[in-house]
Amino acid sequence: MRLFMKLRQDHPIETAAAKAGMSRATAYRIVQDPRLPSQKTPAKGRRRPDPLEFIFDAEVVPMLRAAPGLRPVAIYEEMLRRHPDLQPGIRRTLERRIRAWRAIHGEDREVIFRQVHEPGRLGLSDFTDMGSLGVTLAGQPLEHLLYHFRLPWSGFGHAHVILGGESFVALAEGLQNALWSAGGVPLYHRSDSLSAAFRNLDAQARSDLTARYEALCAHYRMTPTRNNKGVAHENGSIESAHGHLKGAIRDALLMRGSPDFEDLRAYRAFIDEIVGRRNAAHGKGIAVERPHLQDLPERRSTDFEEVIVTVSSTGGFTLRKVFYTVPSRLIGHRLRVRLFDDRLELFIGGTHLLTLPRGRAGANGKHDQVVNYHHVIHSLRRKPMALLHLVYRDKLFPRAEYRRAFEALAARLPERQACKATVELLGLAHDRNCEAALAGELARILKAGDLPDLAALRSRFAPDPASLPTVTVRSVSLDSYEALVGSTQRAGERG
Repeated sequence: MRLFMKLRQDHPIETAAAKAGMSRATAYRIVQDPRLPSQKTPAKGRRRPDPLEFIFDAEVVPMLRAAPGLRPVAIYEEMLRRHPDLQPGIRRTLERRIRAWRAIHGEDREVIFRQVHEPGRLGLSDFTDMGSLGVTLAGQPLEHLLYHFRLPWSGFGHAHVILGGESFVALAEGLQNALWSAGGVPLYHRSDSLSAAFRNLDAQARSDLTARYEALCAHYRMTPTRNNKGVAHENGSIESAHGHLKGAIRDALLMRGSPDFEDLRAYRAFIDEIVGRRNAAHGKGIAVERPHLQDLPERRSTDFEEVIVTVSSTGGFTLRKVFYTVPSRLIGHRLRVRLFDDRLELFIGGTHLLTLPRGRAGANGKHDQVVNYHHVIHSLRRKPMALLHLVYRDKLFPRAEYRRAFEALAARLPERQACKATVELLGLAHDRNCEAALAGELARILKAGDLPDLAALRSRFAPDPASLPTVTVRSVSLDSYEALVGSTQRAGERG
């Protein structure tokens, strides 16, 4: 139509119509009335009465002005309560009317300002909950978070499985792993406000946590920055990446056919493989950004907390509402404990003693225990009845088969005999180093409805005499020493 009207200025109607590709009839109709067909049709009025005519301006608008954050569904339910004669079908009409009113009269909304990223300038850290994926280790649910680091310019990412909550230790370990994996350090590091790590801490502890975080960044020559508390989109370059990464992990679990893993190491290798494939897809960008990163320092910084504990007469110590057993020879000693996210490293002086898996107190504050039966079995053999009401009895059994054996023995034997037999089973596993094999044999015995026969089990798991090597020690003649001494003296005289 626009072309026809332009051609009409220099040509007759028929010529302009032909050049514009329209019929003569259409051309004459446009000349008589140049309005579009949509402009000629009068606006249609309502075909039915407005169900909100008497309540929207009188009742709904005052509610919107008084409480701008009120949800439409709450207003809808309130209108039905006030006016029982209203039809439930007005909900969508009410929601559209509220949306239109807010577009004209509502409050200003927050604007998100997209940023231009420069290579090597910024690194982002955040934690994301992985509970929705249903991951299990040896059939047991794994409650964990994923620490996620990202360089927004190139898309480089790193993920680390965190067993506890958001803490400085988790951040320090994950961040350092990410930086050494990237091969360099950005100028700035942005994280959330560590609100979860600050929770339940007093002012001094919060100040100490802040100081440690700043010292960590200073070690890597990064400037620490934090987004405002509760404003997730300020870390949007990693918040959106959470969803993509979790989606990739979910897809990989489905293709794998099972969310169950043999142990934590296998699950972490699975996560590393997925992240590695995603980084390979951004390989060109990562290669371009890497020269813009700062050099790594000569060594890593501290990624643990250090605590001093004393081993009590109970054969262990309590730390963060978790009781840990240690070899009884350490009773009365003060130990230096390095507290990592997933483990405890124990030292006496400068000597490393052992590593323990880290336990977690329950969300409701309930205490937990990390027990190794090897640490207490020698004392338990002298006091087998202590097993009956032992505080950490359920954690003492290394496998479910030992617990089931105790329950079967307690149900059919006197308490003293049941406790003594169970302790001897644990002692057998300790002495012969046959914990897994003995557990399999116990499962077979219990499935048959029998009780374990200690004599038969000792015979079964005793060393085979035929497999033991025969060692013959021959006495050395003293004359050989005399000859050796004599030859040494003669050699000295010649020298």
